[in-house]
Amino acid sequence: MATDRKTEILRAAIELIADEGYGSLSMRALARASGMKLGALQYHFRTWDALLVALVAYIESEIISAFESGVGELDQVDIRDMVEFMLDEHVGTSDGLFSDRLWAQLWAMEQVEPLVSDLLEEVYAKFLGQLEAKLVLRGVSQPRAEALTLLSLIEGESLFAGSGRRWEQDRPAVRQSILELVDERYGAQ
Repeated sequence: MATDRKTEILRAAIELIADEGYGSLSMRALARASGMKLGALQYHFRTWDALLVALVAYIESEIISAFESGVGELDQVDIRDMVEFMLDEHVGTSDGLFSDRLWAQLWAMEQVEPLVSDLLEEVYAKFLGQLEAKLVLRGVSQPRAEALTLLSLIEGESLFAGSGRRWEQDRPAVRQSILELVDERYGAQ
């Protein structure tokens, strides 16, 4: 696990991405945002790739930790619990870790940073794998396709009705509609 100083730096990177966009993240900008010299930052993260690997690993561990503390073990919860968590992961955090702003920036960053794309795909793969396994148990004929559909629906919710988006005022109704679709399709579990 990261040292306290590394964690502070990673949280500063998250804030920088969420507040100013992924294009503003550089080693120099992060050093400034962390209140340190570039050489001191490079002591903790020698290369840009090392920083990106640590950043995505930190985000993943925080998401899993939040899920387990709020919902339960990933392999023990039902489909609705997983969907609810993914819809609500932005709620109750003031640090930007689960904010719509951060995820939109990470999705954009994937397009220019192949390493970020690979690392984020690993994060999604965990949730996708669990959703798919739960759908197999439910007897769904195309569990992978349906799991991908659910993830697309959930991610699309934040792109269309997320914070600062045109249809943000419709977010509670969109959330409710998604949950009703899940309930209708999979019933009580």
